[in-house]
Amino acid sequence: MDNRLVMYLHGGSGNHGCEAIMNSTCHMLEDIPKLLVTNSEKEDMAYSLAPLCDILQERKIEEHFFAHVWYYVWRAIFHDPESFMRYRFRQVLGRKRSPLYISIGGDMYCYELSKKEAITANSAFNKAGSKTILWGCSIEPDLLQETQVVEDMKRYALITPRESITEGALRAAGVTENVKRFPDPAFALEPEEIELPKRFAVGKTIGINVSPMIVRHEKVEGITLANYRRLIDHILQTSEDCVALIPHVMWRHNDDRLTLKELYRGYEGNGRVMIFPDMSCQKIKYIISKCRAFIGARTHATIAAYSSCVPTLVVGYSVKARGIATDLFGSEEHYVLPVQTLENPEELIQAYDWMMDREHEIRTRLESLMPEYCAKAAAAGEEVRKIWKQVTGQ
Repeated sequence: MDNRLVMYLHGGSGNHGCEAIMNSTCHMLEDIPKLLVTNSEKEDMAYSLAPLCDILQERKIEEHFFAHVWYYVWRAIFHDPESFMRYRFRQVLGRKRSPLYISIGGDMYCYELSKKEAITANSAFNKAGSKTILWGCSIEPDLLQETQVVEDMKRYALITPRESITEGALRAAGVTENVKRFPDPAFALEPEEIELPKRFAVGKTIGINVSPMIVRHEKVEGITLANYRRLIDHILQTSEDCVALIPHVMWRHNDDRLTLKELYRGYEGNGRVMIFPDMSCQKIKYIISKCRAFIGARTHATIAAYSSCVPTLVVGYSVKARGIATDLFGSEEHYVLPVQTLENPEELIQAYDWMMDREHEIRTRLESLMPEYCAKAAAAGEEVRKIWKQVTGQ
């Protein structure tokens, strides 16, 4: 048996939200030996995780033709959906299994394909005789009406929903004994100081993040970027603030830089508008922490802002954005602008102006909340430590 805690369903640090969760979790559990089984070892070695845990590239069955065919036939004949997962994680199963596995992908249950992966992986690890944890998760309430999902939730030794909407949905579905809510682990992420560009005005720069993901959820074609362009023009015309375009996910199939470069077009010669390159989650958080306000699409970019006490407007589409805002402010209204509802190009300006009219009030609220809130995020590590002691006797 492997004596390391195994973390799995990590998509790679090219998504700096995934990196932020892992980075924070590793710091919470410094005294426990850890192995990260990753979809992209190359990404994880390139940013901040290499010094924090052992890293192992998971096996990709689609890259091995004969294995793919064999396991596909096996699954079809024996009705064994977990066979793919046993191949994918064979390096940490059997004689090499861990006593405890943590599903590190916080929103795996938000998407159909990844939901199936999460369910079959959880089942495979439990059948091997190990315990599992669903870590920092968000789950759409409608999903918890599915019997298969509810049964899967009850297999976990611990579930730590990161916001109250998910917690309430779990409890309403009868999943109660293994549920303990904590803020997203990334609220505890420590920023890493970098030298900022000379034209970045600390405290007088508005940070902006937009992603291909929210563009895909818009109902009116082109409305998202139209809103962002109007907002940038509005900031430049009505204030002396600068604008910083900040990417947070750099995956080839889902790259913020592509959307931000499209947004940047036409502002290249404007000394008050800048676009940042790729860098680690800790460095990105440092940049965001120096902004006056932040408008973001990526959940963990907005968590970097919230936890740095920067007034934040989320352009969101899912339960995680709504739930986190509700927990912080008592309501998602005015704090989350659902991209699905955008119909005219002035809506983002209206939401931004509402926030900036209450800038001091929002910052003061965050300053009062964040010390305890971030400490509570870090305290989730103690729950893992309890289970680790149970399964290892250490």
